[in-house]
Amino acid sequence: MSPIVYEFNPVERFVCGTVGEPGERSFFIQARTGSRITSVALEKIQAAALGDRVGAILKEIKRANPLIAYPKLIADTEPLEQPIFEEFRVGVIGLSFVTDTEMVLVELQCATPADSEEEELADDDEEEAPDLLRVSLTLAQADAFAKRTAAVVGAGRLPCPFCGIPIDNSGHLCPRANGYRR
Repeated sequence: MSPIVYEFNPVERFVCGTVGEPGERSFFIQARTGSRITSVALEKIQAAALGDRVGAILKEIKRANPLIAYPKLIADTEPLEQPIFEEFRVGVIGLSFVTDTEMVLVELQCATPADSEEEELADDDEEEAPDLLRVSLTLAQADAFAKRTAAVVGAGRLPCPFCGIPIDNSGHLCPRANGYRR
């Protein structure tokens, strides 16, 4: 069976968002062009890493070419579009800058049992390749994505000032306080 490749070039909206209360949130990446929406689930650490790496790529682009400029987009604070149908859970993430088009290419591949051993994207042409979400972002869209992702990841539970472990609404057993509640 050949893989399903969800390709968005161009994309109108590409955002990271969550569903649920802090401590029990599910993270999603959502791409939309017109009425076509694709949502994929991922772990919080994957979302944080993707946002950080997109920001790092933008800094590298500016350092390599100081004359490159892009407009700042208005912050997208809207929630994820409903209903959310998870196409797949993300395994391998690919990120690159296409110099010809001056666009950031984000590839999110479906998780497979082989992902623990495999650390690179499979070719689309392979018969047994996993499904893939491929999105081309302008530099302005990439900048907006990185900023929103950092805000979404940081909006979770506050860390304990003593041990750094996230505090639930009911508090937590702090190892630095010999197990007393904080």
